[in-house]
Amino acid sequence: MSTQDPRSRGDDDRVVDLGDDFTVLPEQTADDTDQGWGERTGGNDDRLLAERPPHWD
Repeated sequence: MSTQDPRSRGDDDRVVDLGDDFTVLPEQTADDTDQGWGERTGGNDDRLLAERPPHWD
């Protein structure tokens, strides 16, 4: 028989919710963005496609 108060449960008895909405780390950090590298947010894909060398066609 335990003499502990039943309301004071240890960590082993604690209920932990492991739902799908629990996020430990973000998918992308601020350093992994264009703004984190000091670049503009818009891409330059249109410019690069317009300047595509003729021998690539």
